[in-house]
Amino acid sequence: MNRILQQFGRSPIIFLGDNRWFQPTIIATDIWKNFGFGTIVYLAAISGVNVELYEAAQIDGAGHIKQTWHITLPAITPTIVLLTALSLGSVLDAGFDQIFNLYNPVVYETGDIIDTLVYRIGFGSGQFGISTATGLFKSAVAMALIIASHRIAYRTTGYRVF
Repeated sequence: MNRILQQFGRSPIIFLGDNRWFQPTIIATDIWKNFGFGTIVYLAAISGVNVELYEAAQIDGAGHIKQTWHITLPAITPTIVLLTALSLGSVLDAGFDQIFNLYNPVVYETGDIIDTLVYRIGFGSGQFGISTATGLFKSAVAMALIIASHRIAYRTTGYRVF
């Protein structure tokens, strides 16, 4: 990326060593990392939609947008709800392994998340009580989010995971 910037006459950017660029870099790499799995799951769900529905809609004069809105989205709604419910449980994780491997003391101000803070307090300072309480609170909030998402999933689509 810096070589491209230099070809346009711009100075190089230290993406993982600048507070302004650390968060966008982490977000972009996380999207890139998870893009493949989401694509596979949603393509599998879309491939399970009956082709005859699209043919009937095309004969009735529906274009691609109406076919997507009235056939594809309702057909893959259970998959969307399931993946949303499963991802709500890990919304507080924010990718500990990725951030821990990429951040440094210069970007603690903007790059710290709950997990890395707990790690630094527990293992760095030896305050295991505070880090344990913080981890337990985070787990309780995650469990509440999972329970709420499963109830919402059941009410909206009648879909239950267990």
